[in-house]
Amino acid sequence: MKRELSRLIAGQIFLHACMAGMRMATPLLALQQGFSAMAVGALLALFALTQVFLALPAGRYADRKGLKTPLAISVAIAFTGASLAAIWPIFPVLCLSALATGGATGMAVIALQRHVGRLANGPAQLKTAFSWLSIGPAISNFLGPVLAGLMIDFAGPQRAHETGFRAAFLLMALLPLCTMLCVRHVREKVSPQLEVAQAPKRVLDLLHQPLMLRLLSVNWLLSSCWDVHTFVVPLLGHERGLSASVVGTILGSFAVAAATIRVCLPWVSRHLHEYQIITTSMVCTAVLFGVYPFMPTPWAMGACSVLLGLVLGAVQPMIMSTLHQITPAHRQGEALGLRLMSINASSVLMPMLFGAAGAIAGVAPVFWVVGSAVGLGANSARKLRPHGQASSRT
Repeated sequence: MKRELSRLIAGQIFLHACMAGMRMATPLLALQQGFSAMAVGALLALFALTQVFLALPAGRYADRKGLKTPLAISVAIAFTGASLAAIWPIFPVLCLSALATGGATGMAVIALQRHVGRLANGPAQLKTAFSWLSIGPAISNFLGPVLAGLMIDFAGPQRAHETGFRAAFLLMALLPLCTMLCVRHVREKVSPQLEVAQAPKRVLDLLHQPLMLRLLSVNWLLSSCWDVHTFVVPLLGHERGLSASVVGTILGSFAVAAATIRVCLPWVSRHLHEYQIITTSMVCTAVLFGVYPFMPTPWAMGACSVLLGLVLGAVQPMIMSTLHQITPAHRQGEALGLRLMSINASSVLMPMLFGAAGAIAGVAPVFWVVGSAVGLGANSARKLRPHGQASSRT
């Protein structure tokens, strides 16, 4: 399992790095071309928008086809989207590239997560496998923007020249091809339960599965916390007159902490159940959101940011492990798609809601309202116990 998992993690890194690099480079080019902040915001939303509508069909397709076919389609779409931006770096094509690379990454993530869930034998291996898999996006969120930024600054006759942007887009287009090289020797994992009669599938049937609705609501609450922190901290920094570099460092410390805890999770998860980690994370998040607006200095805000990164970074692998335990094997791809659809819808809608609320009531109440909601939701997380966990450790 370890060798296949390492190949899948590497493949995920290259494909996700393509999207991360495009997400950094396309708004910079749009701003340089004179487009407004509103247009750039719409461009960024397109990276998540495709996943809202395609996640569920992509999950069902992965249930039927397995790993390699959805992955090959994702690689082709990402390669095409980034290549088009390199050939025609104009705003409409940048929008098309955002849709393509965002949708391709979402489709690939569903297929990869579904396959990893099938590689694991039992809850203990599920927690360990998803802990390692979750490190991939953290690496790619660093790798993609850094590579794109280097090309933008140094591949053209001068910094931020159009030639540099073209080179960055071309490099991003090549990264997904490395994904296919990484996974070419991975074998499909077929389950006998996939041979279930092809009866019509409805999302409501899936939501009627034990614990599924509770799991999705908990996941949505915690995903909203990521959006709140990313969106509101710059506003709080602006209110206090902090420089852009200081605000960036505070946000960066959150990302580093989230990646760090995921490296430690394989060991931590051996001693705790998924629901225990999720519940603890929700309680700690509620407390940190309550005190965050009172932090008087950048150092104090940075400390809060690190602690938030640690508690929120531990959640996603535990959510994935629980999802695979409570979902029928022949519908796990669909369940993964439903989860991805809900959190990307949050990423599209929540910043607008937070912005409106912050403009009316200020930044602090946004922290407190979301923190209160997460604290109340901890009781639901405490009940996320797949069969057999109530009385025995995994």
